[in-house]
Amino acid sequence: MRGSRLRERVCAAGAAGTLMAAGLVAAPAARAEQPLWELGLGAAALRLPDYRGADHSRNWLLPLPYVVYRGEILRSDRDGARAMLVDGERVEVDLSVAAGAPTDSGASDARRGMPDLEATLEFGPNVNFTLARGAAWKLDLRLPLRAVFTVRSAPRQIGWSTSPNLNFDLRWQGWNFGAQIAALAADRRLNQYTYGVAPAWACAERPAYRAAGGRAGWQGTLSATRREGAFWFGTFVRADTLAGAVFEASPLVRRRDDVAFGIGVAWVFAASTQRVSESR
Repeated sequence: MRGSRLRERVCAAGAAGTLMAAGLVAAPAARAEQPLWELGLGAAALRLPDYRGADHSRNWLLPLPYVVYRGEILRSDRDGARAMLVDGERVEVDLSVAAGAPTDSGASDARRGMPDLEATLEFGPNVNFTLARGAAWKLDLRLPLRAVFTVRSAPRQIGWSTSPNLNFDLRWQGWNFGAQIAALAADRRLNQYTYGVAPAWACAERPAYRAAGGRAGWQGTLSATRREGAFWFGTFVRADTLAGAVFEASPLVRRRDDVAFGIGVAWVFAASTQRVSESR
């Protein structure tokens, strides 16, 4: 039991770190030259639903890793941890990663008695188109497609996800502001993993249900971050709706609209003496 809880917290911490890297809590403001790498550690307080559509949310207080690497191919920054394949003025192609926190089914009335949802790791190609840009702002169209795996001793793929999104970034008076709106979709296996009810787990209040692949709703995210000396601060709020999702009729969907939010602080205690240009 202790090992399971420790693994759960480690996976959740990784998910919190992924939120930071993905721009929900963003990296420092851009400068002409920056260290090749930076390391730090802090803490994040998050409130997240057990899963999208759950009627129960959970508070997380987690260690927050701060890792920035600005290599020519491998990068970890506010746009996520990724390997650059094409780095053009208007088009970028990379391999990116994301993570998801686990869910304890015993804490949810809708899922009680069902297997827990494992922490997940996602990776796959991502194409970014720069639609417009100014001296301190940029508007991108991002088209990620990721394979989703459970994180356990024997990982297994549970499907594919995609989240085409418009992403707007603005730097203003030492702050980084971000706004993103995304249309979510997943294949049948992934939707069935989260929202399907096998006959063995069906009951009077929870009839058997088989989920289809397709639309999975919408997400809108606002973020703000700031770097002051060796300290980094960030916060985000994310609105979520399952309106129009192909699994909207699942008995596991108890709430179609929800809000998640979080705040974090980190101390950056180490940085490379090697500097790289902002264009890298």
